[in-house]
Amino acid sequence: MSTRAAAARIVQQVIYGGDSLTEVLQQPVAQALPATEQPLLRDLCFGSLRWHERLSAVLAQLLGKPLKAADKDVECLLRVGLYQLIYQRTPDHAAVNETVKSVKKLRKAWAEKLVNGVLRRFLRERDALLAQADQQDSARYAFPNWLLARIRTAWPDDWEAILQASNTHAAMTLRVNQRQYTTAAYLALLENSGLAAETVPHVASALNLHKAAGVEQLPGFAAGAVSVQDSAAQLAAFLLDCQPGMRVLDACAAPGGKTSHLLEKTLDLQVIALDSSASRLQRVTENLQRLQLQAQVVAADAGNIAAWWDGQLFDRILLDAPCSATGVIRRHPDIKVLRRDSDIPALQQEQARLLRALWQTLKPGGKLLYATCSILPDENSQQIAAFVAEQHDAVHQTIGDGWGRALPMGRQILPGNTGMDGFYYALLEKRCGKQ
Repeated sequence: MSTRAAAARIVQQVIYGGDSLTEVLQQPVAQALPATEQPLLRDLCFGSLRWHERLSAVLAQLLGKPLKAADKDVECLLRVGLYQLIYQRTPDHAAVNETVKSVKKLRKAWAEKLVNGVLRRFLRERDALLAQADQQDSARYAFPNWLLARIRTAWPDDWEAILQASNTHAAMTLRVNQRQYTTAAYLALLENSGLAAETVPHVASALNLHKAAGVEQLPGFAAGAVSVQDSAAQLAAFLLDCQPGMRVLDACAAPGGKTSHLLEKTLDLQVIALDSSASRLQRVTENLQRLQLQAQVVAADAGNIAAWWDGQLFDRILLDAPCSATGVIRRHPDIKVLRRDSDIPALQQEQARLLRALWQTLKPGGKLLYATCSILPDENSQQIAAFVAEQHDAVHQTIGDGWGRALPMGRQILPGNTGMDGFYYALLEKRCGKQ
């Protein structure tokens, strides 16, 4: 299968099958392509989904009426073709010709004339078609209307900057294993290997690569010298402030980036890495093995403590709660396609359920760090304010300095702030004694 035809199939699975782009890229439709074609494939898929709303508005003008359900692969090939013509540097004639040739790989020869005609019409009428599309806010900002409205309401002074940052490509960020190298020493190793990078303000373990690289190119990766993790996510291990000998729970732990960072940062921790997905916990185990770290890995619903808890209280709990992931759209643009407005209330209920359950397992004097990769107050500051009001032994702790912005409850990083993903953190301490 050609790269463009494979991209069309993948985009179809995301838009019409509701599948995660990350997961589909691990399937045979993507993996069957040679390594030399993988960068183009990823760019076509990520780009077509990043600009989905704008491409849809243009395509609606070009097609007049939607293609029938059996031909959504052809529609998605047109999306891939339009993405190339609008956003890629591929010469127009080459993009059209290669996209038309890919129709044969979909085994729909009848569609060659359609694809050729649609793409060539776009080239003739480009400015008018784009101007017409951009009269819709959803197309102009490449965000679904429901999410655009929520972000405008939540961040009236910042919403345009949030959307712009969310539509950019995120840097590849590394977490240096301080047990093996200082950040400065590993930066020198990268430079000696021909990989330019820079430190990240406020996150001592983080480095941003100037250009993404395969992990096999990173010095010492296989031996655990470094991991790939956004700098905002790296803050968790610093904020939780674990001390040697502590008993620590990482709830919702997969794929294990924060689990391993906790263990790298503090010696002699007793860590339980808990997640409801046994398959995703395999990633946690693989990460721990590569980094030569040890934790107890448990598959269970964190909110059903009777199913996994042995009754011993924890000194520290990290709850990286299920959320809308609206802060990491620049890395996962399919979120704009997959997420629905109706998902938010259900996510809020799940977050509250997990908070109430896990609070019971925390020692008096212990700390729980609540984290999400969301920028919606419903899931963040409002969630914590409601919990503190309900839980009389929960004391909100002020955190952070210089990064993100302080809220009455917790601290919010908006996408792109000092190059970080959008993230929210709130630290709660369990009050000792009776009140």
